[in-house]
Amino acid sequence: MSESPETVGTDLPVRDVVGVGFGPANLALAIAIEEHNAECPPRERISAQFFEKQDRFGWHPGMLLDGATMQIAFPKDLVTFRNPRSAFTFFNYLFDQGRLVDFVNHQTFFPTRHEFHDYLQWAARRVDADVRYGTAVETVRGIRGDDGVIDRFEVRTADGSTVIARNVVMGAGLRERIPEWANPSARCFHNHQFLFRLGEMPAPVHHRFVVLGAGQSAAEIVQYLHGNYPEAEVHSVFSRYGYSPADDSPYANRIFDPEAVDDLHGAPEAERLRLLDVHRSTNYSVVDIELINELYATEYQERVRGRRRLFMRRASEIIAVDETSDGIEVAVRSGVDGLTDTLACDALILATGFTPAPLEPLLGDLAPKTHPPREVGRDYRLAVSPDVTAGIYLQGGTEKTHGITSSLLSNVAVRAGEIVTSVVTRRGRNGTLASVNAQDTYATSEAR
Repeated sequence: MSESPETVGTDLPVRDVVGVGFGPANLALAIAIEEHNAECPPRERISAQFFEKQDRFGWHPGMLLDGATMQIAFPKDLVTFRNPRSAFTFFNYLFDQGRLVDFVNHQTFFPTRHEFHDYLQWAARRVDADVRYGTAVETVRGIRGDDGVIDRFEVRTADGSTVIARNVVMGAGLRERIPEWANPSARCFHNHQFLFRLGEMPAPVHHRFVVLGAGQSAAEIVQYLHGNYPEAEVHSVFSRYGYSPADDSPYANRIFDPEAVDDLHGAPEAERLRLLDVHRSTNYSVVDIELINELYATEYQERVRGRRRLFMRRASEIIAVDETSDGIEVAVRSGVDGLTDTLACDALILATGFTPAPLEPLLGDLAPKTHPPREVGRDYRLAVSPDVTAGIYLQGGTEKTHGITSSLLSNVAVRAGEIVTSVVTRRGRNGTLASVNAQDTYATSEAR
């Protein structure tokens, strides 16, 4: 159930939690809040509101390529690791859609990205949450009381509306990483909006594409372009000698376990950074081995038949880009022999990854001096000055403090429960801290 907000003297609503953004992370939080409110006494319920700049819920819709599968197992959904009895599990979604038996017969832990996106939309429709779509948060400013302490925030949106929050949860997501030399256009664009940009692209003239990047998204786009443009060449440009396989072995995957967050957050900084570097091959600039093998087989068969359309520009970099009236010229330099080829292309796709959205534009003086922040509590609460008791929680941008799961789906369920536990424990009513029971489904080991 959704709890009604209080008001202050200005008649502005006061909410325990205001969520900035409503992607999977804050969707998981909304579900955790709903389940908390359904199980606790009325005085301990949490009032919450979420603001999302998109007009409706969506999760990387520009990368919903046909046949692309998830890289994480379906039990790492919005709730299961926190509360497997929840009505919001992926299994319950399948049951509700009449596909549970069919999915089990499929014998896979990895649904397609289309199906998991549909699951997320299903959950977003079902959750009892106050979500204002099409509304971007513009500023978060501290409200200082008579005692000089900031115990609330004023959250102002782009349309001029204002709400008061005891805690804000930053789930603004990621920002596209664009090379300095690139000027985004109809022919040069990031893969995040790939399907949309491809639909808007002028009709191909040169029948040639360049894809920059060595990760899963880059390889998926290479395969998609090769299959959907049968007359076009596709040039994959990356700095490695060849695609590297993702390490998804059981022991390496433990870096994504909820317990790993405890280990990493409590470890000395040097050791934490060493472990993150050692296990980069679980997530960064790596490709599923099945996809690597498919692309290699395709390239090999083209060599056999004599008509080449797929080209791996290994150990290479793009050194110049020049848009023309009917395309884009891309200069690719090989680091091995130093030679440069200039390719007349129809589009250059930048599969160059993401970076956490900066906090400064929204938080102003409350934002940390370093990006990403280096001081974040185990409960994902940003460390601020002692005169700020209101909470700023981070859903993302905490890889350096909490581990690789920071920007992934693997830990959203448990993290949502930990944030709810922290909010309830720290809140207090009439000077008394609210209680947290170890049996509650939103409680975690951190609160026990």
